Amino acid sequence: MSKVRIFTLFERFWHWAQTILIFGLLFTGLALHGSHGLMAYDTALKVHIVMALSLIGLWAFAIFWHVVTGEWRQYVPTHRGLPAVMLYYAHGIFSGEAKPFVTSPSSKHNPLQRLAYFGFKAAIAPALWVSGLLLLTYAAWKGTFMGDLLPLAWVAYAHVAATFALMVFLIGHIYMASTTGHPWYAYLKSMVTGYQEERK
Repeated sequence: MSKVRIFTLFERFWHWAQTILIFGLLFTGLALHGSHGLMAYDTALKVHIVMALSLIGLWAFAIFWHVVTGEWRQYVPTHRGLPAVMLYYAHGIFSGEAKPFVTSPSSKHNPLQRLAYFGFKAAIAPALWVSGLLLLTYAAWKGTFMGDLLPLAWVAYAHVAATFALMVFLIGHIYMASTTGHPWYAYLKSMVTGYQEERK
């Protein structure tokens, strides 16, 4: 076994801060929709807004960091090796086959992960940003031409749809992170320490 430093301190901070904020938003969002009564509506709304703005700020800074450091390249989709990775997750992982992808500081995500993360960053996150900000500022634009062109219900439906897409992404992310490592908590550990153990 050899340890390789994969994730920087900022990447780990960004990951866990994002985790806390996203689950906080899901919790308060469900309260706003009446799915649970663990938090009063007014309190849930205030907390939801603060967490949403905090997450947008975190994402904005993370985008800046990725651009400046060049780490944005880690999320560019590629078809190279994609079939092999898909076959591994569909069959090979259950029969003890070797992974077709080796993680390194310069290539942190396999082709399937790149595709999933790109979908999150290019579609789900922007949909949440835009629809959420439109809901937050509805009072300012409802009396303008936008109010005639864009019914509030459409914005709300878009926000809920993006939220469900996020939940599907999270379920897949958590499942893969907690079932494909050796031992099962290996990937969780690497996101805490920054180091990943590689078998030689």
